[in-house]
Amino acid sequence: MNIFCVVRNYAPHAVEMKSAPPVEPIFFEKPHTALLVAPTTLHYPEFTQDLQHELELVIRIERTGSHIPLAQAHQYYHSVALGIDLTARDLQRNAKAASMPWLLSKGFDGSAIVSPFVTLESIGKPIDNLSFSLQINRTTVQQANSSDMLFTPSRLISHLSQYITLTAGDLIYTGTPAGVGPIKRGDHLLGTLEGRPLLTFCVI
Repeated sequence: MNIFCVVRNYAPHAVEMKSAPPVEPIFFEKPHTALLVAPTTLHYPEFTQDLQHELELVIRIERTGSHIPLAQAHQYYHSVALGIDLTARDLQRNAKAASMPWLLSKGFDGSAIVSPFVTLESIGKPIDNLSFSLQINRTTVQQANSSDMLFTPSRLISHLSQYITLTAGDLIYTGTPAGVGPIKRGDHLLGTLEGRPLLTFCVI
């Protein structure tokens, strides 16, 4: 199982990160040990002083595919989840400043939080028109619709599969909207999809 993450797939997020929107999808990976499924609590890592949330829609690949045509990409998934790409922003800033890779800031244990998956059929809406949000202590900090993505999930799958064979169980974190920011011990996070709570946990 691979965890692929998309960089700057929402233009406002690219702006807040002081980067230009990409002209084609950009990916990085997290190790499988980063996956944390539907936690009730999150332990704040001791190696960072600036842990930040990045809420995303996550799709799960259902069957193996390589060089997948764009028109067929929708056949490779049928469910969606909410995910949080946790980032140790201070570690990432230091790595970027030294022109070094930033794996440790993104790939540490438990940094890929994911909710239970729900089928698109049960939601009753297409994947390119889903509203989702993140609240911290009852205050909305991230809110978006998947229609705002620069690259649709099908485009992401098709593009990635030209280089890497996708296998059943692979996850794609499809990019975060604007509003990323720090979390701290004692915070309560709630992620909703189409108004439905899918992810809730406390930071300790």
